[in-house]
Amino acid sequence: MMMRVLVADDDPVTRNILEKAILKWGFTALVAENGNDAWNILRRKRVSLAVLDWMMSGMSGVDICRSARVKMKSRYVYLILLTARDRQQDLVEGLSAGADDYMTKPVNLAELKARLQTGVRVLRLEQDLRKAKRTLQKMAYFDALTALWNRRKILDFLKEELARGQRDNYPTSLILLDVDHFKKVNDRYGHIVGDRVLVEMARRIKKAVRVYDRIGRYGGDELLVIVYNCGQEEARLVAERIRAAVGDHFFKIARRALEVTVSLGVVTTGKHLEMSGSQMIHFSDQALYQAKRHGRNAAVIHPGTGRKSP
Repeated sequence: MMMRVLVADDDPVTRNILEKAILKWGFTALVAENGNDAWNILRRKRVSLAVLDWMMSGMSGVDICRSARVKMKSRYVYLILLTARDRQQDLVEGLSAGADDYMTKPVNLAELKARLQTGVRVLRLEQDLRKAKRTLQKMAYFDALTALWNRRKILDFLKEELARGQRDNYPTSLILLDVDHFKKVNDRYGHIVGDRVLVEMARRIKKAVRVYDRIGRYGGDELLVIVYNCGQEEARLVAERIRAAVGDHFFKIARRALEVTVSLGVVTTGKHLEMSGSQMIHFSDQALYQAKRHGRNAAVIHPGTGRKSP
């Protein structure tokens, strides 16, 4: 996709010369004949670079630079100021206002082309930095195998949700689950198959819960599900949906049909709104242990916590 360049100048001759040159160089040109129109185009259209005359009716080029840097932080536009002024203090003022570059009139087209190419390189570097930042954030928050929230992030969510529930007086439920006999899967079929079981399990569980519930990999084959604003009975139903989503259909992996089931421990704050995240995990772990003792492929609610929702 060709980059868009805004040309803003109240002189029609200069505007026409710049527009033709920019089109010739392979850019898409947008044109404004005053500062107010230029600012509206910058705000409303996806413009990558702008060539702005300093002195225009309405907003000046310097005014536009200042406004862009304050009000357009979500995307970066490379700004070049054009002016007949050539004093050092004018250069300092223009750059201090947020301009990336500065050219004196009359414009040397070869020089402008070179400066636009510099702007393109800067914008591509900025895009690469944003992409790298998103990648690092994903690595920091998500589990690399299952693409679920990682342990640190799911525990952060639990802490936040418990504080919100305590403040707004609503229950929060937590489900801890793991794969039944997962070690046997790894020992018999290998860790690659075991990994694919976890990926498929995560996919099925995502479909079984509400879009705003949180799922995270707690460790190994253990997952945590935070069920927002949900009492004991609703949490039990969610746990049963998860159990059925995993266990009611074979996992087709490596040309094999594997029977995979999960056990789940459920706990809800209910009337105990002051429960901490570590207490919630402790109680859900106890309930999970009971599910294992009862034959696995089961969901058990921790006794003594929670209450049925009205």
